Amino acid sequence: MSRLRTGRSLKPFARPWLWCALWCLGIAWLVVLSLMPGPPMPDFEGSDKVGHFLAYFLLAAGAVQLFARWSSLLGAGIALVLLGIGLEYAQGAFTDYRTLDTRDALANTLGVIAGLGTQLTPLRDLLLRIDGGRKAD
Repeated sequence: MSRLRTGRSLKPFARPWLWCALWCLGIAWLVVLSLMPGPPMPDFEGSDKVGHFLAYFLLAAGAVQLFARWSSLLGAGIALVLLGIGLEYAQGAFTDYRTLDTRDALANTLGVIAGLGTQLTPLRDLLLRIDGGRKAD
């Protein structure tokens, strides 16, 4: 039986479909949380911006863990930024319990930039080492 090919975009994981599925579930969970009524948050100025930053940071850092090619990583980063902007628009246009907030979109974008920045650290292949896949080029 031949091994499934995942293309050149992903790092050489032993279980690429598991990691991609978990990343996609994270994105789906973000969409659901963004469109449902807001959860209780700590009460300090800008506390929700921290949550926005962290959510998009984790998804972008997850993309760094998954993708081997800069072009794929850049595409994922752009898609996450556009998702954040789109969800902000959807909150204002399609819900009566959420509002469009450009500062949230900015926090999302900064989170993506910071998450993509993990590509420049020794942690960029942490998931590959955990997975037991081959060393990325």
